[in-house]
Amino acid sequence: MYEPIRTKSVHRMADDDQHGYPHRSREEELDIQLAGHLSALLAVTDELGDTEAGELIARQVARLRGAPPARHAGLSGAPAASLHRKAHALAGRALVVAASRADTAAAILAAERMDAHTAALARESLVGAP
Repeated sequence: MYEPIRTKSVHRMADDDQHGYPHRSREEELDIQLAGHLSALLAVTDELGDTEAGELIARQVARLRGAPPARHAGLSGAPAASLHRKAHALAGRALVVAASRADTAAAILAAERMDAHTAALARESLVGAP
């Protein structure tokens, strides 16, 4: 009544291919993700001209990647408030990943950067108010 299956299962074929390429552990993936978020935060921090915070972030990126990060040289001309909002969001993303991988140093740094950018945004709104 039914014709027998003559080919391998698609799932079985996928299992056979797993040994053909390298795999990373969850921790390695989180390290890569955290380094990416911190690198983006570093670029915005450099654009804001905060060298002290930039050095702290660069140390964390170097620790995660095993090499010093590329530093941001150009200016986008974006308003400072926009850059602070972007940096706050990036620090928040870094905080989430750092917490999930239990990286206390990176989590503390990200939380401090969130606080700093929140304070900067509050100052910007006070300065911009009539």
